Amino acid sequence: MKLIEINLKQRMEHYKVNGLSIALIEDGQISGTENYGLLDRESNRQVNENSIFSVCSVTKFLTGMTAVKLVSEGILNLDEDVNVRLLTWIVPENEYTINKNVTLRNLLSHQSGIKDPEGSFSELHSMTDIPSVVELLEGKTSYCEMPIAPQYETESEFHYSDAGYCIIQLLIEDVTKKPFDQVVNEYIFKPLDMRNSHLHPTMLEVEKKNFASGHHKNGDLVDGKYPVYPYQTASGLWASSFDLATLVLELMNALKGESNIGISQSIANEMITPQKGKNWAGLGVFLEGTEKGLKISSMGWGVGFQCMMFAFPHLEKGAVIMTNAELGVHQLEGIIGEVYKSLRLSMLEDRCKKE
Repeated sequence: MKLIEINLKQRMEHYKVNGLSIALIEDGQISGTENYGLLDRESNRQVNENSIFSVCSVTKFLTGMTAVKLVSEGILNLDEDVNVRLLTWIVPENEYTINKNVTLRNLLSHQSGIKDPEGSFSELHSMTDIPSVVELLEGKTSYCEMPIAPQYETESEFHYSDAGYCIIQLLIEDVTKKPFDQVVNEYIFKPLDMRNSHLHPTMLEVEKKNFASGHHKNGDLVDGKYPVYPYQTASGLWASSFDLATLVLELMNALKGESNIGISQSIANEMITPQKGKNWAGLGVFLEGTEKGLKISSMGWGVGFQCMMFAFPHLEKGAVIMTNAELGVHQLEGIIGEVYKSLRLSMLEDRCKKE
């Protein structure tokens, strides 16, 4: 698999994209990375395989992997009422929870009946005033001004929800008695040697040499350079394309019963199985196609950054595409879409040659 019929440098200039990093997965291995441009338009820092980008909502894939790891360990249960284990906050019970309780499966697949208030879950406004997850869910911050509660019967509708993933963070922290970033370091980052992956409530704790700065669609730097989201499970991950591809590869390995971190094959299969009749909704990932042609994906779009992860787990192919530019259009309508289409065309050509 390779990029074909695309001049990346020309397309980067066209879209005013300063930096781009791509990691490729073929035959169940990371076949390499391709890196272009600058981490910051006002510096000469070149993008390389160690460069770290904000992955925004692709963080939910990491959260899904962390959750299924804990399920595999018997620490969590996909189908238990989350209020059984929650200690610091509980999902309010109302007319929508009478027949069905909210479960981890519901939260991971965005079918808990919870819908984010309009205009909520923006980037951090101040590095010195970081809200707690409980404050967010209680509606006591400017990031979420309404208390979170089910607005629809559980499993009746799909609503993409950052609030739902905040509940997952509390569940993991309450059960393990550890901060979410510590849990991820112990169960995911360290055993998979993901050295260029970070979950930080601010950017004050890290050396920013390898971190990409965010840029607007006109190519200018965003204020503060490094937008931060105080919702670690929903959009808090910063990672290199290689590290994120490593996580994709771990899911592929788990699906073969060869997980490096102890995710069971059956639980891994739950991640890529349509949930509760929604054929596009997996656990922490989105689905398209069936059987060998099944594609999983996750997209991130935030202040100054856009990215995409996609993979065909049964074909053992995939890619991670990261940019430090927010183009103001859906990922598939900008440079990420062009890269994705180029790689898909390459995959089709490879399959035709083998057949």
